[in-house]
This record gives sequence, structure tokens and C-alpha cells, in this order.
Amino acid sequence: MSKPVIGAACLVLLLTAACENMTTDEQMIFGGLAGATVGVVGAEALDANTNWTILAALAGAAVGTLVARNNRTQQCAYARGDGTYYVRPCP
Repeated sequence: MSKPVIGAACLVLLLTAACENMTTDEQMIFGGLAGATVGVVGAEALDANTNWTILAALAGAAVGTLVARNNRTQQCAYARGDGTYYVRPCP
């Protein structure tokens, strides 16, 4: 793995700690962007073609839509994409 990929992964891990004091909307935006970034970095690390890179970015953004986590009840809220949310047990 190249140094930029490792650096980007470390940066994402450090930035996720900053989500604690964010609003729900800020968490959703950050999660989507971080997920897309991880998808693109992963695709680039695997030398994927452009189509797979785009697909990886979309999949990463979808995974990053976790918008809230209740640590007491271990329930997570996910965005549906139409402005509504659903709650289920966290993975």
C-alpha cells in the first residue's frame, strides 16, 4: 500500500473523532463524504478502472449515511435518501 493511501486512511480515522459534537446533518454530510473518499481511495489502491472507482465512491457514500448512533441502546439511524430515516440495531 502506498504512503498517500495510508496517510488518507489515518486522516479519516482522526477526523471521525470530530463527529461527536456535530449536528445530525453535519454527521450525515461528513459520513457521506468520508465514505465516498474511502471508496475512491480503495478503488485507486486496487487500480480499478473509472467505472469501478465511481461505483466504489457511490457505495462508500451509501455506507457513510449512518447519521446517528445511540450508544446506550446500541441503535443506529440511517438516512433513506428521501429525507426520512430508519432506526435499527447497530452492526
